[in-house]
Amino acid sequence: MPFETTPLSDGNEIPQIAYGTGSVWKGEDVAKYVDQALEQGFAHIDTAQYYANEDSVGTAIRQSGLQRSEFYLTTKFSDGKDVRAVFNDSLEKLGLSYVDLYLVHFPQAIQDDLEGKWRAFEQIKKEGLARSIGVSNFSVKSLEALWKVAKIKPVVNQIQFHPYNYVENKPILDFAEKHGIVVEAYSSLTPITKTPGGPVDAVLEKIGKRIGATPAQVVLSWVKSKGVVIVTTSSKKERLQEYLAVADLPPLTLEEIAEIEEAGAKGPNAGFTRRAFVRRILPAAVATALWIGFRSFTSTSPA
Repeated sequence: MPFETTPLSDGNEIPQIAYGTGSVWKGEDVAKYVDQALEQGFAHIDTAQYYANEDSVGTAIRQSGLQRSEFYLTTKFSDGKDVRAVFNDSLEKLGLSYVDLYLVHFPQAIQDDLEGKWRAFEQIKKEGLARSIGVSNFSVKSLEALWKVAKIKPVVNQIQFHPYNYVENKPILDFAEKHGIVVEAYSSLTPITKTPGGPVDAVLEKIGKRIGATPAQVVLSWVKSKGVVIVTTSSKKERLQEYLAVADLPPLTLEEIAEIEEAGAKGPNAGFTRRAFVRRILPAAVATALWIGFRSFTSTSPA
C-alpha cells in the first residue's frame, strides 16, 4: 500500500513522502535520480531555487511521461528582490505551468520586505500558479511575524526534524497544530547517517526487531507517527524501496514513540559507546596526531 496524502488547510492535499533533490545534489544534474525515484513510486518531488537543479528535475519529469496530475512538485524561493521573476524562472526551468507547493526557503529570504514578498506569494496562489504556499526553516518567532501580515496563511513549514532535535522543535509542532500548518521533515535519518552510536540506536534496533524493519524505517515510522510529511533522498534504488516500504509497516506503539523521544532527548553524544568511539573519534584523533607529527618533521627537516 503506498503512502497516502495529508489534507492541507487550503483544501489541497500533500503526499506523505517526498523525494528531495537538495543536500548532496546541490548544483548537480539530478535527472537520473529523479527518474529513478518516480519509477520506484515517489509521487512528490522537492526542489528549490537554491539547489540549482530545477532544470534537471524538469528534464526528468518530461522524460517520465507522467501526466501533470500524477505527480506533486514543490520548489522554493531562496533569493531575489522580485519574487515573481524568480518564480517564473523556476517554472520555466521545470517546464511546468504551475507548482503544487511554493515555499519561502528560509526566513532571511523575505526579511527585507516580509509583507511585500509574502503578498507576491499570495498573488501567485490566487492566480493558480502555485496550488499552495508555505515556508521552510521557520521558527515560532518567524511564523508569528509572518502571521501578523499574511492574508493567506502558510499551509506548510518544512524543517529539519529527527529524534535528537524533537525537543527543540516541539514549540514549532505545537504552533503548527494550533494554526493548521502541516510540518514536513528533512534530514530525519541524521541519527543513522551523521550521529551513529547515540542512545537512539539501541531503541531503533529493538523496535525494528518487533516490526521487521531497519533502523531507517523505524525513524521514518516515528516521523510518520507525528503526522509529519517525510522528505528523504538516496541515489540507490534499494534505499528508495526501503523508505517507501514504511507505508506497509505496523504502526509504532505509544510506548515505542515515547521511547524514541526519551532517547533522543539525551542527545546524540549521551552514553557514548566504545563502538562509536572506535568508529568516529579514534580515526580523527589518529589522523590529527599523524598530521601534527608530519608537520613537526617537515618543519625541522633541511630544505
